[in-house]
Amino acid sequence: LRVLLLASSDRSVDDDEAPGVVTPRALVILEQKVREDARDTLEYFASQHVEVKVISGDNAVSVGAVAGSLGLPGGDAPIDARDLPEDSDKLADAVASSTTFGRVRPDQKRAMVGALQSRGHTVAMTGDGVNDVLALKDADIGVSMGSGSAATRAVAQIVLLDNKFATLPYVVGEGRRVIGNIERVSNLFLTKTVYSVLLAFLIGLSGVLSQIFHFEPIPYPFLPRHVTIAAWFTIGIPAFVLSLAPNNERARSGFVSRVMRLAVPSGLIVGSCTFVSYLLVYAGPNASETQVTQASTTALITLIMIALWVLAVVARPYNWWKILLLGGSVGGYLLLFAIPFCRTFFKLDPSNVGATTSALIIGGIGIALVEVAHRFGSVLRNRQNET
Repeated sequence: LRVLLLASSDRSVDDDEAPGVVTPRALVILEQKVREDARDTLEYFASQHVEVKVISGDNAVSVGAVAGSLGLPGGDAPIDARDLPEDSDKLADAVASSTTFGRVRPDQKRAMVGALQSRGHTVAMTGDGVNDVLALKDADIGVSMGSGSAATRAVAQIVLLDNKFATLPYVVGEGRRVIGNIERVSNLFLTKTVYSVLLAFLIGLSGVLSQIFHFEPIPYPFLPRHVTIAAWFTIGIPAFVLSLAPNNERARSGFVSRVMRLAVPSGLIVGSCTFVSYLLVYAGPNASETQVTQASTTALITLIMIALWVLAVVARPYNWWKILLLGGSVGGYLLLFAIPFCRTFFKLDPSNVGATTSALIIGGIGIALVEVAHRFGSVLRNRQNET
């Protein structure tokens, strides 16, 4: 807030005795114009547990007035950066405990970014002037305004072409959607990779043992068409839907460990249960075509059951469209097994009651094991977060 006094004088401005007698005529009040969406943007970041720091080269009182008008916590107690300590630890304490800073030099902006990073924070920096370049470059995420200087646009990872700070919530939402959905889809595809490799290894191992102990090797349990339909409703279509779905889960470090913690145990369970289910029904090298088909169908039922449960775990927390997705996946497989043409084309034969029952039982055991593995992984993750 600034006030400008306009006055008239009885002498001209270039008169040697100016200003002479001055008569006040008007008071002009100058006030920073705050965008209407600024408060909503700050409230969004507060709801997402993101701390906002206002740092400016302007007078600290002026900066505090703007921050205070937006309801920013600590905005009514601005800090003059000329009084900030030079020591990095003390600077980190000061930056962490306050939110509004004025008279900040370019090198201080950079030091403040480094101070926050030293305390384990992920720092995003917005700016539009040359004096922001150093801080933008060192920040984890540099955000420049489209109307800003060429230097700031060159070093920033994100440029807001519409020059609106209110765009950032949408940027955050899109980033979370991409990162979160990549993790979900990765769980599905890596699970498939693990159980496919395990099945190939077990079949290959049987081939090696058959050469040593002189027995007929166990054939691969599935035809190519079986592998195709196994992935339709457990990976292909669900992964496509989940990759495009909204996701507001906050991005976290440890992407690889979280994916491996779910996908590797799940893949091992799917592969092991499928192989056991196949062995229980496998009738040997002299089996008829019907027996071969029934053995493959039994293994496929077990695989589909457990893979669908892995999908159900990945899709959590549930809402209406996820429940619809899971129901559609289950319904799709039921139709494949119910329609005579599909059974004939895909060589599916669930008519053997004993074989199908064993497939369902082993599938149920596999589902229980996947759930236990998931909950155990969640406990480990929570303990790591606490430490």
